[in-house]
Amino acid sequence: MHTHQIITMSLIIILFFLPPFFYLTHSLPVCRDSCANVRIDYPFGIDDGCGSPLYRNMLNCSTTFAFPTTTSTSTSTSTTNTNTTTPTLTPTIGTSTTALFFQTPSGSYKVESIDYSSKTLTLYDPSMSTCTILQPHHDFLMSDIQSALIPPSPDTVFALVNCSIDSPVLNHYKSLCFNFSTHHSCDDLYATCTSFKIFQMLSNDTPPACCFTSYATLKFMSMNILDCTHYTSFYDVDKLKEEEKPLDWSYGIKLSYSLPDTGCDRCQRSGGTCGFDVETEGTLCICSSAFNSSRQCGGTQIAGAGGTQIAGRGGEGLFINLSLSVMFIMFLFLMF
Repeated sequence: MHTHQIITMSLIIILFFLPPFFYLTHSLPVCRDSCANVRIDYPFGIDDGCGSPLYRNMLNCSTTFAFPTTTSTSTSTSTTNTNTTTPTLTPTIGTSTTALFFQTPSGSYKVESIDYSSKTLTLYDPSMSTCTILQPHHDFLMSDIQSALIPPSPDTVFALVNCSIDSPVLNHYKSLCFNFSTHHSCDDLYATCTSFKIFQMLSNDTPPACCFTSYATLKFMSMNILDCTHYTSFYDVDKLKEEEKPLDWSYGIKLSYSLPDTGCDRCQRSGGTCGFDVETEGTLCICSSAFNSSRQCGGTQIAGAGGTQIAGRGGEGLFINLSLSVMFIMFLFLMF
């Protein structure tokens, strides 16, 4: 074999193996599939580029560290004229807690669970009042996109308590209030809940006004406009039995989401994870930390005009123009 043929064949081999080698230098981590004890699956993701771009940056897996106060013990040494005390520090070990949070304009709310069969997500708001805990009032507010994609479920009820007689929901907008059950009323909250009894006591044993309503009311009117001092929310109201008291209700917020039809099933069946390009938000099937595809795994590549593209979640894919490569090889033949 002539020298120019050997050189040409060597260049062809280098060009053939260059794409995967180059791409490995730009590899990205595979999507995490859990946070604490909550499973993360499509359409959600906790790593950018994972899940559906519609739910981008809505979930955050956060770890907090807590260090107990350092304790010390004293040892006393006695001499003829003086008494000295020598402190001895006791080493302490910090603890860490990892939790999944749902990000909204009004704050972060801990995700208790995600039910992928019923397409629901349950939140816990530590600053919300419940039947046993009275908290300073605050607003629960979602973005317009969140309200459209993952709104509170129909079986989630918001209770506005200790409302003024001038409250809009008791006058011009009283149609926003409803009875979610024939067996339960506002009087149950004031009579049963230790946190709300104080309002009845302060009003000469006359229960102040309250209103059962939906999230739409809180979305368009803040707590200050509603003129109610506190609110609480509970879900699964359609499962409440007559004998169940407010103390036994499920307090929190249940969200109901929709599943975008992007062909994710095909990607998952091929062993991949559904994701998207963080720059273009185009759909990707993440096969490994070194290779992504547009539809499915198994050695597939994205067909492009005049070449083949190895797709990257961060837009770092290497595009090889085959026509230019062929022209370059032919040029080498002529030179040698």
